[in-house]
Amino acid sequence: MNLAQVRLHAKSLQDVTEEPHHHFSSFRVRGKIFVTFPPDEEHIHLFVDEADRERALLLYPEFVEKLLWGGKVVGLRIALAAAEPAAVKSLVTSAWKNKAPKTASAKPPASR
Repeated sequence: MNLAQVRLHAKSLQDVTEEPHHHFSSFRVRGKIFVTFPPDEEHIHLFVDEADRERALLLYPEFVEKLLWGGKVVGLRIALAAAEPAAVKSLVTSAWKNKAPKTASAKPPASR
């Protein structure tokens, strides 16, 4: 999996923009960040709900780890080189759903 694939999938979701976030880049839905990635482009950070986070940590320990901020778990850190594309796309969609306004269509695009 690489960042170009993540970018293509994230931008296919409704109301998504790509914007800078300090020295990172981010994908946002109506201004709310659901993915960030550092300049090295080797990892992405996903902001999913607790249930999706715990499930991903159990299912994909080879490429998923907790994302900590101030000692608190706030999301997932994904190592792209080792990641399964289908799993990453599913997690990106979950992060999008977690941040999308409830009035937005929660219907993601057809799988690519």
